[in-house]
Amino acid sequence: MSDHHDHDHDHGHKPAPMVDEVSHFEILEMAVRELAIEKGLFTAEDHRTWVEYVHTLGPTPAARLVAKAWLDPEYKKLCEADGVEASKAVGVNWVTSPPTQFGTPSDYCNLRVLVDTPTVKHVVVCSLCSCYPRPILGQSPEWYRTPNYRRRLVRWPRQVLTEFGLQLPSEVTIRVADSNQKTRYIVMPGRPEGTEGWTEDQLTEIVTRDCLIGVAVPKPGITTNVKLPVRKAIHPVHHDH
Repeated sequence: MSDHHDHDHDHGHKPAPMVDEVSHFEILEMAVRELAIEKGLFTAEDHRTWVEYVHTLGPTPAARLVAKAWLDPEYKKLCEADGVEASKAVGVNWVTSPPTQFGTPSDYCNLRVLVDTPTVKHVVVCSLCSCYPRPILGQSPEWYRTPNYRRRLVRWPRQVLTEFGLQLPSEVTIRVADSNQKTRYIVMPGRPEGTEGWTEDQLTEIVTRDCLIGVAVPKPGITTNVKLPVRKAIHPVHHDH
């Protein structure tokens, strides 16, 4: 199958619907948070400060990192060797950027940049909970945190990617990177054809959050994430339970 044929076929495949669900981890997080505030481990104001900080974050720094690497082979080598150091070039210091100025166990981690090739496609998951490189990629999408994605991607990655509308030739190997407390990942997809002569800003626009997680590939003219249809859960879990 040629790259051209795969590109055309990919456009005609619609994403499969996701199930609207609240995970047990989200319920546990709320319970532990309230208990921690009650016990004085941190205050409600501390939590508010962090919530406001994380809501200022987005995927632009990670997208710019990829764009810079496409244009600069030496910077690309730095990204592969030391993602934490490479992040500084796009304004993210994993130690001093958070409000506490010393990171947290959740957000101060070893960032790894996974470089796609014509024969290898990377995709990221956290099979245990929802570990995600927030300082450089922003808040994780809801589907990333669902058991539906976390459990199935590690077993059937090709099928799950197809559900996102991404169909890969059989000769492309899919590698699933499982995030954890200390190591988080972003994907550096291949630079698409038709972007010759583009500036860093132009390239940054087509590197979407989904591309950086690995469930999509950048394409000229596509600057938004895949919008997944959602089906309501048959037996929803309510926050007050």
